[in-house]
Amino acid sequence: MRFQKVQLHLSSSRMDRYQIATGNRSTKSVKLYKANLKISQSFHPILGILEVVLRNKINIILSGYFVDPDWIINQKTGFMIDPSLTYRDNRTRRMITNDYLRTSVEKSENRFRRIRIPITSGKIIADQTLGFWTNLFELSHYRILLGRPIQIFNHLPSGIGRIQVCERLNKIREFRNRINHNEPICFNGNNIDFNYVEDVYNSIIEIINWIDPELINWIRDMDSVMIKINNAKKI
Repeated sequence: MRFQKVQLHLSSSRMDRYQIATGNRSTKSVKLYKANLKISQSFHPILGILEVVLRNKINIILSGYFVDPDWIINQKTGFMIDPSLTYRDNRTRRMITNDYLRTSVEKSENRFRRIRIPITSGKIIADQTLGFWTNLFELSHYRILLGRPIQIFNHLPSGIGRIQVCERLNKIREFRNRINHNEPICFNGNNIDFNYVEDVYNSIIEIINWIDPELINWIRDMDSVMIKINNAKKI
């Protein structure tokens, strides 16, 4: 397909950055655009594994902590509405409540009711976004839960704690949102650069390894990220 037609389908604004980065070499810009998509695509298997393992491990820990397999439903009136989640914003002088977790669960419940699907804890857990689980490592919720979320990591290196875990999880979450919206991930400014995706990849591998090193070998045949990145570097 000629570049003009690719540009017509994808829009000039989307292709401009690729054109600039490749010195207005149309063929190369299209190859780079495809490489960007291939790299994004290659992340989905390991991101999927990370998300499933993360939420399942947290569910096990919190089910034990609350002695309640239905904690995600019942804690809508528990830690999810803890008084410490309401605070005064010094800038606006208004009281603000961090009710993200509670409203996320209620949103799932309402959706299931609307489509007449029985509400179970398992369905609610599976329906939560990655942001729900990463939010448990933010200081506000982490304190209320007395640091229980960190217990999912049985192989944390010395000197690594909540802050480092939270930084990596937020980086991964933001990246996941970028690729889900087909945003470019192979640039630093207007220059072709793969440091960002390599950094995110390393963070994913670290998080998985900290949960269980055996998972790294288990996902090896599904992990083609570095192959796709190295192929893109040859463009």
